[in-house]
Amino acid sequence: MELTFDIMYKACVEKDESFEGMFFTAVKTTGIFCRPSCTARKPKRENVTFFFSAKESILKGYRPCKVCRPLEKLNETPVQIREILKDIAENPGSKIKDADLLNRGIDPNTIRRWFLKNHGITFQAYQRMFRINTAFKRIQGGEPVTSAAYDSGYESVSGFADSFKQVFGVSPNKSRAQGVIDLKRLETPLGTMYACATGEGICLLEFTDRKMLETEFKSLARSLNATIVQGESKYFDLLEQQLTEYFDGKRITFTIPLHTPGSEFQQSVWNALRSIPFGTTASYSQLAASLHRASAVRAVANANGFNRVAILIPCHRIIGADGSLTGYGGGIWRKQWLLDFEKKIKG
Repeated sequence: MELTFDIMYKACVEKDESFEGMFFTAVKTTGIFCRPSCTARKPKRENVTFFFSAKESILKGYRPCKVCRPLEKLNETPVQIREILKDIAENPGSKIKDADLLNRGIDPNTIRRWFLKNHGITFQAYQRMFRINTAFKRIQGGEPVTSAAYDSGYESVSGFADSFKQVFGVSPNKSRAQGVIDLKRLETPLGTMYACATGEGICLLEFTDRKMLETEFKSLARSLNATIVQGESKYFDLLEQQLTEYFDGKRITFTIPLHTPGSEFQQSVWNALRSIPFGTTASYSQLAASLHRASAVRAVANANGFNRVAILIPCHRIIGADGSLTGYGGGIWRKQWLLDFEKKIKG
């Protein structure tokens, strides 16, 4: 799709987030530039010009808007909240109360709104989830329920048991057959992502604004007989490291272990996706041919759509037979960005 002036102006008037990353709106009368989705009052057509990068906007003398903050990552976690999340991860048994937040100079209502918007639960609920996750792993490791409860910050075994059953659907003593999937938010240049991991590897990596995310969570939990809970995994640090290296142009393949439940055919498609070289593309028909299933193009496309691990399993490298961009769960603009980025790095 060619980004004409009319298309870009219409997108900024409608505050269309689907155009995020594709262009920036610069206002001649104020000297500022904005994201397409900026909520500030929209300028007249004659006062607008468009640029395709923040760098170009700045070089032309425009300043970043203080409302939409175009130089910040999309949906980025604020620094103060990142510090709090780090504290919770390092000390899951602790309890951060409103008074503690005020001592840090943070408004509890701000924290509450952020967690409701980005996690769908309150800040206190997030902490409880983290403590439950920690206790679950202790019990799975053979620790008695009583010590697991107290070591995770609970003041009574009965209170712990009630909370545990609300999350996992079973009592702590009957949880041996249950599984847990750790969940964490990650920051990337293309926006915030959710990462999920089991003891075997990364099982989900998706942008937080993906429309089918809730469906993916439910499907993943069902297929692994596990509950998705905020928590830490031994794979998250490695994932962040490799993603940083990728976006810095220093990594073209990922070596982090993956745990991708699916049918034998789906597994073969996902493996084929991982074999598409960095900086290149393939069509569904080419992917099907590589699997010696030339007549199964539709089935290959469906399997591609069930991929839950973005970027690491590079479904963004799949394009139409005519060279056009096909759908992408993270948004077409992100797909275009990734393809352009890889092409540029490859040279």
